[in-house]
Amino acid sequence: MSPDDLSTRECLEIVDQLASYAPFILVLSGGEPLWRRDVFDIAKHAVSRGIRVALATNGTLLDEAMAERIKDAGIVRVSISLDGADRITHDSFRGHDGAFDAAIRGLGHLQELGISTQINTTVSKHNSHQLPEMVELAKQLKVDAFHLFLLVPVGCGLTIAEDQSVDAAEAERILNWFYDRSIDSGMELKATCAPQYYRIARQRRAEDRKAGLPVAAQMPHPQHASALKGHPGGQPTDLNQMTRGCLAASGVCFISHRGSVQPCGYLPLEAGNLRRQTFQEVWEKSPLFHDLRDLNNLDGKCGYCEFKQVCMGCRARAFGVTGDFHDEEPFCVYEPNPSRRPAMQP
Repeated sequence: MSPDDLSTRECLEIVDQLASYAPFILVLSGGEPLWRRDVFDIAKHAVSRGIRVALATNGTLLDEAMAERIKDAGIVRVSISLDGADRITHDSFRGHDGAFDAAIRGLGHLQELGISTQINTTVSKHNSHQLPEMVELAKQLKVDAFHLFLLVPVGCGLTIAEDQSVDAAEAERILNWFYDRSIDSGMELKATCAPQYYRIARQRRAEDRKAGLPVAAQMPHPQHASALKGHPGGQPTDLNQMTRGCLAASGVCFISHRGSVQPCGYLPLEAGNLRRQTFQEVWEKSPLFHDLRDLNNLDGKCGYCEFKQVCMGCRARAFGVTGDFHDEEPFCVYEPNPSRRPAMQP
């Protein structure tokens, strides 16, 4: 652990604040959370306070003993990052030989103990052509969920984004394909950091209705949870409940190893710090969070798009590309109805 890291005591106090405020899901992530020696103490404490805990890992440290500790801690789901359908693609992207095989073994250890498993795949040019194979691999591995992430050009994504990000047209094609697979794969599929998927799902369903075709029952849709009623930005807390596309500051937030609170893990702007403030104070009073929750603050075509209530555009991607999180989603090809465009001010 770094000297700047939150201590075990600080982490447990933050967990207590979360538990007292609302029944959020706590996802322990990194970097690699399994490098932190007290990660299971934190997880156990959260579970004891009624919080559902998940773990996001690269899978390389998941041997039988580690899987037993995960189960003992009460962690309900573990997501493992696989960024290729074969060892060559994954290992070259990760820069670590043997990473693919270790992750596959780790999945097996978890499943032997009955722990729910999920595969996360970050889509870029190096693996976009392998997505059909990735879905098939997920089915063969019998994971409970496959989550697709569109690359966000901030943080570690910044170093690979310039030449590896798929363009807007390719993102549109991939998300339409992903919608089809969400219906016929027989597995939980979710698109993350891809808010335009929510617009695509509605367009596809509308097209089917117009053509007199059966409309698929499965689609992302806004839901409301009484558990968070009265809490600003409060959102459902099931592992796969979906609301609108971008959940930064409304359905999710990110707490760094130094206590900094960000709207999400990909938007590197501080809303507050839990070493100086309570979680409730940050969640309810942060000017940054209030800004992000007001859809009237969106600029460009996102500001007048008829789908902004269910999409909102990725605020982190807008920030990464333009430096302004209010700006329009750069990976979206959709052109809103021009009649909705605000009149130019004289």
